[in-house]
Amino acid sequence: MTPAAHPTQHAPELRAVARHLNRRRFLTVGGAAAALAFAVNLPTAGTAAAAELDPAQLTADPFTLGVASGDPRPDSVLLWTRLAPTPYQADGGLPAERVTVEWELALDERFRSVVRRGTATAHPEFHHTVHVEVGHLAPGHAYYYRFRAGSWISPAGRTRTAPAERSRTSALTFALTSCQRYDQGYWTAYKHLADDDVDVVLHLGDYLYEYAVNAVGGARAYPAGTLPDLFNHETLTLEDYRLRYALYKTDPDLRAAHAAHPFVVTWDDHETENNYAGDTPENNVPPEEFLLRRAAAYRAYWENMPLRRPQLPDGPDLRLYRRLHWGRLAQFDVLDTRQYRSNQAYGDGWQFPGPESEDPGRTLTGDAQEKWLIDGWHRSDAVWNVVPQQVTFSRRYNSTTLPSKVSMDSWDGYPASRERVLAGAEAAGIRNLMVLTGDVHVHYGFDIKRDFEDPDSKTMGTEIVTTSISSGGNGSEKPSNWATYLAANPHLKFYNGQRGYATVALDRERARVDYKTVPYITTQGAPLTTYASFVTEADDQGLKPA
Repeated sequence: MTPAAHPTQHAPELRAVARHLNRRRFLTVGGAAAALAFAVNLPTAGTAAAAELDPAQLTADPFTLGVASGDPRPDSVLLWTRLAPTPYQADGGLPAERVTVEWELALDERFRSVVRRGTATAHPEFHHTVHVEVGHLAPGHAYYYRFRAGSWISPAGRTRTAPAERSRTSALTFALTSCQRYDQGYWTAYKHLADDDVDVVLHLGDYLYEYAVNAVGGARAYPAGTLPDLFNHETLTLEDYRLRYALYKTDPDLRAAHAAHPFVVTWDDHETENNYAGDTPENNVPPEEFLLRRAAAYRAYWENMPLRRPQLPDGPDLRLYRRLHWGRLAQFDVLDTRQYRSNQAYGDGWQFPGPESEDPGRTLTGDAQEKWLIDGWHRSDAVWNVVPQQVTFSRRYNSTTLPSKVSMDSWDGYPASRERVLAGAEAAGIRNLMVLTGDVHVHYGFDIKRDFEDPDSKTMGTEIVTTSISSGGNGSEKPSNWATYLAANPHLKFYNGQRGYATVALDRERARVDYKTVPYITTQGAPLTTYASFVTEADDQGLKPA
């Protein structure tokens, strides 16, 4: 089925209700929402008392999509899996019955020293996904985990707790990843990341792409007919998004990375639709149609990510921004710059800035999230204040001739919003600001200037932009605009256009950034290279070659 021919299959009764309700809150109307399994609480007593699957019916491995963990805290971890014996079917190969899943957490990979075990229910309303929050754990420890359903045992995963919140932790290493479009190449970078020595992985958005994937997997060039035709259209409905996550999670390299490290995730646009802004879609569709799509996308995102209960969606809304700590070494303020933003100025794209984009009322974060961020900085006593988010924060001119165009989808399209954030960091006395970014499919390293128009103004921190895992194809070391960008933006210290990921090693004196690349992704087996390394000193910000 071509994208144009794919029908929007939201239930007619919910679409009818949506047309007559408030744009943001229509899915909270109980009857219509529940009819499409958009209910946001645990299944009702009646549902939970429904038939339970006989374990003998699990005649094929239900753990085809692997395991994952996320959002490490000092005393708890979040464990995830999904049961899907046949992942390319809408129902995953399971009837609409609940399944009891056992789990266990151990100090060793052979599970001889089990410290916690229990059971969880995989409900059909949540597509047989399992989210287990295991508490009462020791801070700063590595653990191994696995699941059992019937006679089947999942692959083992490795996770860890964060250090005690007030501890003077001396070191942390994390990886940055983003932008993994399935049909544009293999995820070789994840294969290498699975073997890398990092404490946690920060995924900065575009975990999923909504675009059609054909039977040969696009640039992966599988044998004809490898993938079913059901992926060959753009995702619109809850079933579409669920199936697309199933496709992505069958990738062995992604599964290996999830099993090796806990992830902290945030989304960008493609988990729903390219360049949407708040409740404004990319294309001209009725608002109720887009919010139905957003509700479906957000629901599937929570189901398939290692996220805790506070992130459970409420119809077309999901509070994804949240705060994590790594002792007193680092505070992580994870942002959502997609759900609450003003619509892009001047029709989006690269445009000259002007009164519309520079309107002081425009926001990228929304007022509540902006206040939450700045208030959190005022309370922070961390050495490093790290902000994982989606789109390029630092100014980025695309011409050495002024005026220059800027990207209306990035913070350049919302300069008043950026100014409020920088002023808030300054007022809070934040000395070591580090912004982490994805989206643009290249490696960048920026010095964050207090005034980007003045190269001599104070350097408030650094922005580390990681390239894509696969989006954009093989890429190149020096894209065609490489020299222009470096000349037009003196605060840009590094630029590379290959695929890969970045790692950051923090201690109490400095941060070291390693930009890692693979030379190709359209075939498997590419080696990993640390292409460049930089350091920035605590209390003396600015990227310098390592």
